[in-house]
Amino acid sequence: MKLAAFFLLAALSANAQSDSLHLLVADGAKPVLISKQFKFTEGPAPDRKGNIYFTDQPNNTIWKFDTKGRLSLFSDKSGRANGLYVDKKGNILACADADNELWSFSPKGTHTVLMDNFEGKKLNGPNDLWIHPNGDIYFTDPYYQRNYWTRQKPEIDAMRVYRLPKGASAPVIVADDIVKPNGIVGTPDGKYLYVADIGGDKIYRYEISGDGKLANRILFTNKGGDGITLDERGNLYLCGNGVFIYNPQGQQIGHIDVPEKWTANACFGGRKRNILFLTASTAVYTVDMKVKGAE
Repeated sequence: MKLAAFFLLAALSANAQSDSLHLLVADGAKPVLISKQFKFTEGPAPDRKGNIYFTDQPNNTIWKFDTKGRLSLFSDKSGRANGLYVDKKGNILACADADNELWSFSPKGTHTVLMDNFEGKKLNGPNDLWIHPNGDIYFTDPYYQRNYWTRQKPEIDAMRVYRLPKGASAPVIVADDIVKPNGIVGTPDGKYLYVADIGGDKIYRYEISGDGKLANRILFTNKGGDGITLDERGNLYLCGNGVFIYNPQGQQIGHIDVPEKWTANACFGGRKRNILFLTASTAVYTVDMKVKGAE
């Protein structure tokens, strides 16, 4: 009887997830392959018009997917960019992994270096970032050994979350209580920050205080992964083996299967912000949604 009850509960949970997914994904929609010409795609980020920028880190490039469905090369000297985020002025901020810096690209493609060290030491490798409404930049700094580096070990032992205050060149530590931080996203009102701990297999939510510090960490869900994003209803999308979707209470309400080994990251774009854009291994995909992105 206990085993039967277990399978009954599992079936009910699966049905509930299917029903919830139906409210999020457009009727009959599945991931649509846009292109499979890359080595490893990452870091998708929309601008204010709904155009999406993303990276192909091994090829040192940033690409643009516009609202008309056209692909174009934005930069072939990206600083080995990983995560991206577009600011209010249309600048594309990048976690430039070649020398462990943060870069800002103008809409025309020229770049400036925003930050290049922490207390005189090279960062591990900025991975993903999010910009607070006040202009502060929050970013994760895990260590992944790259074959284009000469160094073979980190200069900083800890893997942390940092904040780069608006206009500053020196980052400050805001979280050092995560095993290996990866994906990061905040709420549009600037009150909460989510961080995916790929090393600890968890997602945490922090409150952002008025001085920019993080406080009152709570465990959002017992599953970690790669990139994360939010929709307008506060649901969180976690990338990894496809895309897992969690409601604001941290309960899984759906899963989007993606026909690739790994889905690294996601964002919402398009003119109506209802296109879920996925960077997945050597490819990029889109999924038509009934919901819009939070950003």
